[in-house]
Amino acid sequence: MSENIKSTNELGHYYFHQGSSSRAYEYLGVHKISDKYVFRVWAPNANSAYVVGDFNNWDESYPMTKITEKGVWEAYVEDDKFSVGSLYKFKFKRDGRDIYKADPYAFYCQLPPETASVYFKTDYKWKDSGWLKYRKNYMSECYSRPLNIYELHLDSWKRDENGESLSYREIAEKLAPYVKEMGFTHVELMPIMEHPYGGSWGYQVCGYYAPSSRWGTPDDFRYFVDYMHRSGIGVILDWVPAHFPKDAHGL
Repeated sequence: MSENIKSTNELGHYYFHQGSSSRAYEYLGVHKISDKYVFRVWAPNANSAYVVGDFNNWDESYPMTKITEKGVWEAYVEDDKFSVGSLYKFKFKRDGRDIYKADPYAFYCQLPPETASVYFKTDYKWKDSGWLKYRKNYMSECYSRPLNIYELHLDSWKRDENGESLSYREIAEKLAPYVKEMGFTHVELMPIMEHPYGGSWGYQVCGYYAPSSRWGTPDDFRYFVDYMHRSGIGVILDWVPAHFPKDAHGL
C-alpha cells in the first residue's frame, strides 16, 4: 500500500470515529483504488465479515480485516472480478448467525423488493453552470427575494396512461414547465433516498446516498436536478434522519 493511501486511510479512521467526518461516504462503502476496489464498513459487533456478491457467487472468498478497534472492516477485490453493475452485500457472522446487510454508503441499489447494493460510477456531464451562478447571487439577497416551494411525491405526482411510474427524466420534463407556469421557484421532493416500502412515501430509508432505483439510475436523477436547474428551478430534498425500517438488509 502506498504512503498516500495509507495516510488517507488513517485520516478516514480518525475523523469517522471522532464523529466529525462530513464526507464519510468517500471513506466507507466501495471505491476504486488503482487496480482494485476497496470495501469498508462499520460493524463493531461482528465476529467476522465478508464481501459477497454476484462476482464471487455470494461465498466467503473475500474475508474482511478489522482495521480499527472500534469496528471498521476492510477488504480489497481485484478489478477483473468486480465492475460497474456488480451486485454486493456485506456478510457478517455474529453468535453463530450469518447476517447479510446492504451497503449503507452505496450510491445505487437494486429495484425493490430486491435488496443488494449495486456498484455505480457516474459519467454525467452537468450543464447547470448558469443556475449555479444565479444561485450564488440569489443567496446573497435571499431575504428580499421571493421563495415559493412546490412539494411533491415523485411516484404519485404523475403517471403514464397505463398507470406506470415515470422516470426521473420523464418527470423532469413534465414537472419543470408546470411549476414555472404556476409561479414556483423551487420543488421539494419527498424522500427519494432508497427505501424498501413504497407505501412509506420514502420516510423509511435504507440507503441515504442512493436515489431510489424506482425511477432510474443515479445519473437519471442527476438529469432531473440538472433539468430543473436549467429551467431556473431550485431542488430541495427531504432528509429523514430517523424512521429506520426493520428490514433485515438495512441499518
